[in-house]
Amino acid sequence: MSIFTRDVFAAAASSPHGLNVGTLADPVRLTWREVHEQAKRMAGALAAKGIGCHGSIAVLAAEAADVAPLAQAIWMRRAALTMLQQPTPRTDLAVWLDDTVRAIRMIRADVVVVGEPFLMALDHLAARAVAVCTVESMRGAGSIEPEDANEADIALRQLTSGSTGTPKAVEISHGNLAATTVAISAGLNVDVDRDVSVSWLPLSHDMGMIGFICVPMQLALEAVVLTSDQFLRRPLVWAELISRHRATLTAGPNFAYSILARVLERADPAAIDLSSLRVAINGAEPIDHRDVKSFATAGGRFGLRPSAPMPCYGLAEATLAVSFGAHEDPPIFDTVSRQAVSESRRARPAPYGADDAADVQHIVCLGLPLTGMDVRITRDGIAQGPRDIGTIELRGPAVADRYLTADGIVPLPRHDGWFDSGDLGYLDEEGRVHVCGRTKDLIIVAGKNLYPHDIERAVASVNGVREGCVIALRVDTEPEGFVVMAEVRNADEEDVRLRISRDIVARLNHHVGHPPREVRLFPAGTLPKTSSGKLRRSSARALL
Repeated sequence: MSIFTRDVFAAAASSPHGLNVGTLADPVRLTWREVHEQAKRMAGALAAKGIGCHGSIAVLAAEAADVAPLAQAIWMRRAALTMLQQPTPRTDLAVWLDDTVRAIRMIRADVVVVGEPFLMALDHLAARAVAVCTVESMRGAGSIEPEDANEADIALRQLTSGSTGTPKAVEISHGNLAATTVAISAGLNVDVDRDVSVSWLPLSHDMGMIGFICVPMQLALEAVVLTSDQFLRRPLVWAELISRHRATLTAGPNFAYSILARVLERADPAAIDLSSLRVAINGAEPIDHRDVKSFATAGGRFGLRPSAPMPCYGLAEATLAVSFGAHEDPPIFDTVSRQAVSESRRARPAPYGADDAADVQHIVCLGLPLTGMDVRITRDGIAQGPRDIGTIELRGPAVADRYLTADGIVPLPRHDGWFDSGDLGYLDEEGRVHVCGRTKDLIIVAGKNLYPHDIERAVASVNGVREGCVIALRVDTEPEGFVVMAEVRNADEEDVRLRISRDIVARLNHHVGHPPREVRLFPAGTLPKTSSGKLRRSSARALL
C-alpha cells in the first residue's frame, strides 16, 4: 500500500477530525471516518463499472463533500483522478464544452462523474458519446475494501492552467503526494491537534485539491472547504469562516488578498477575529508587495498577526509547493535596481533608503525551498550564483515524472533529473527564491528584459483601471513590442477612455522606460479568468 493511502485510511480509522462544508448559514460536518465510509461505497460503484487498477476517472464537481469521498474511492481502486476545469460566468460554454471533451479524450476517461452545480452538463457530455454518471448515483453501492496502491501509481492528473484548446496534464503519483505532504507539514510546522485549514479555492486547482483536500485527508487535519463561488460573490465570507472556526491555515492567490483587504477596510472589527490565523499562504500567481502590505494592515484591525502573510512559490509539476516564507516572520521584500534587472539580468540591491526611487523594483521573497526540494538558477544549462537572474530549475521526490498530452507521454525532468519550471528568477545570498516572471511571457525592448507583471502593476495604478484586470502581452509579430489590455470603469465614455489611455502610456514611459505599441480598453467582465478568479493570459490573446 502506498504511504499516501496508508495514512489516509489510518486517519479515517482513528482521527476525530473532519471536513466542514456547506455554507456559512448552513454548515455540514463529516468526520474523516464518515468520508471514508462513503468512499468505500463509491469504490463499490466503480468496481461494478469494471474500473480498477490504472483506470481513469474525470470529475466535474465543486462540493468538497462530493469530491473528497470520490477521490478516496478512485484511489481505493488504484485508478487516477482528473478534476475537470470548471466554467465561470465569463466562460463561453460552447468553447468550454469542446475543451472539456478534448481533455476527457486525452486522459482516456472510463467515466465522467458529475456533481453539483454542473448537472446541466450531463446531457451535453452524453451527446458527445462520453460515459457519464452522477455523484449521487454512486452513494448507494455496497462497500468494498481498497486495493493496495503502490508509490508509482498515478493518483492525480492535474490539468495545467493552459489546458484549453490543447490539453496537458501533470501525472502526479502517490509517491509525489506523500513527499509533498511531508514538505508542507514541515514548512508550516503543522500541529494536527490544533491546526484548522480554511479554503475557498476551486478543487480543479492544484492548491485547492492538493493543499486543502489531499493534505488534510492524509494528516487528519480539521478542514473547512467552501465553494469558490461563495467567495467570489461575497469575499468577506473567507474572513468570517476563519473567525468562526478559529482557523490557523489558509491560502489564496494575490488578487484574493487584495480584494479581502478592501472588504476588511469596511468591515466591523467586533464581528470578525483573525487572531487565530498563523499562516495565510499567498501564491499561484505573481505577488505584489503592495497587496501583501495592504492585507497585513487591513487584517491587523482584526487581530491578524504581522507574520501571518506567507508568500510562496509552487506549481503543479512540483505537486504544488516549492518554497515557503518563514512562518514566524513578516514577509520580506527585496528592493533592487530595476535597471540592473532589465539590462544586466541581475537583482542588484538598491541603495538603502531608495524605496520610492524610479529605478527601484520590489520583488517579494518566496522563502527557502521545502524539505526534499532542490532549486537552482541556470542560463543555457549553466548554474548561476546568488542574485543572477535565470531559469528556475527543480529536482526532488515531489517533482512529477511526466506530462500526459494528446500525443502521449512527455518526460518532465531532463536526463540529469532537473526540471525547467519555465519561470525566471533568482536566489539571494541565503538561498531564498524570488520569481521575476515566465520565460514565455518575457518582453524584450531595446535589449531590455521587461516582465509583464511589472508592467501590469504600473497600469493598475492608473485611475479608472480595474485592479487585477490588466494583461500585458508580447506582440508575436514584432519581437520588440507589447500590448496592454485593461478593464476600465465607465468604458463607454470616450473622453474617459482617452484620458485612461494617455495616463497608461505616460505611466509606462516613466515606470519601464517604454510605451506600449497599443492600449486596448474593455468593460468589466471581458478579460478571461479561471474559476479561482486568476487572469488567463494565454486565452486573452484571442481578444487581439
